[in-house]
Amino acid sequence: MVLICIFGKIYSKTRAQLPLGMIVVAGMLFLHNVIGAFAYFSMDELFSYEIFPYMLGVGIAELAGLLIFLKITLD
Repeated sequence: MVLICIFGKIYSKTRAQLPLGMIVVAGMLFLHNVIGAFAYFSMDELFSYEIFPYMLGVGIAELAGLLIFLKITLD
């Protein structure tokens, strides 16, 4: 959501097309995380508990990627 707000502010100042595309990308990343979180909590009985450390690793990697994306955007 932070990225969407930042790109929205950039778009309102510049009216450039690139921030609109970045809003769509950030929105899709946000949607992916919401659906993923819903799947983790609603279908936990379908997964074996041994897979959760790997899913946590994927989540941490995604968070790192988003933080890098945010840092690049703010620079």
